Amino acid sequence: DPAGFVCRPVLTRGMLPAWHPDWVFHGVTLRWAAEFGWRDPNVFLGVNVGTPGQLLLPTGPMDLALWQRAYAENDRLPENRLLALRHGALHGPLAYGLACGAHLAIGNAVPWNEVGTVYREYTTERDLLRESWGITDHAEWRKQLDALLEARNSPPEPDFVLRTRDQLASALGELPSADLWRETAAGHAQDLGADSGTVKGIEELVRRIMRYEARFRADGLLPPDGRVRTTVAYDYGRAVNLARWGLAARYCAPADAEQAIVYAGALSKSAHRSWEEFSAGYSLGRVLRFDEEEYGPFYEKNVLAHRLLAESEGSPWRHIPWR
Repeated sequence: DPAGFVCRPVLTRGMLPAWHPDWVFHGVTLRWAAEFGWRDPNVFLGVNVGTPGQLLLPTGPMDLALWQRAYAENDRLPENRLLALRHGALHGPLAYGLACGAHLAIGNAVPWNEVGTVYREYTTERDLLRESWGITDHAEWRKQLDALLEARNSPPEPDFVLRTRDQLASALGELPSADLWRETAAGHAQDLGADSGTVKGIEELVRRIMRYEARFRADGLLPPDGRVRTTVAYDYGRAVNLARWGLAARYCAPADAEQAIVYAGALSKSAHRSWEEFSAGYSLGRVLRFDEEEYGPFYEKNVLAHRLLAESEGSPWRHIPWR
């Protein structure tokens, strides 16, 4: 460090330098630091060296034991937390777009308003993009991002039946009955050439959506008379995060990521009327794809994220108007 101490440097997230195409960072824990294999007690662990928040920690046996104990006592899964950076985007189109990706940021316990050096740590990011999205380069990242921005990643059937309900409501001047909605959606599908299996799937999808909406109302994701009009929020919200992941994995430049995030925010604004409506649409898109009416982790994380965003003083919903 500048004072002449010998140290092994680490940086906290908020002190990472600006994004650079050739610089990557690997995440470490306090347990990793304790088990590193310190041989020289004169070498310190240097936290944020050279900054006003610099901290030099001795590495003797008693210190390492203290770190191990502190890690064991405070260890928790890095998920389901609403975090933000003071120097991150807080207002304007970029912050708006980032707020549309807040559900996944909460689930991963990363700041919702950051577009920078990391999302998760570098190797984890690359592994997850390869395993979950088949992304190993810029072209594949762009292909998947475009599919999300065009709402082509999620199955089309949920929005097909939700549109049918809205069309019926417009024609009738009131919400259709469950039977009319189901029969009309199935009939439209049949008219479009769907086979009998697909038609039955449409009928069951209407029933599933009604059950999920009833649960959403009970859990506060929808008002007592609320309904979901579209699930495109699920694709748009993931587009925001895929832009952040691509940047962290060095598959795109900051300008590419920021442009995609701002565009996803604009698409979200045009398709929804409030943060709460966006959140309900995102949640329905996610549970229809993964939850299978188990009301398990996929459902529970949606509810938790919605409540954190709706109730927390530091939520972007409190500080960024929908329109």
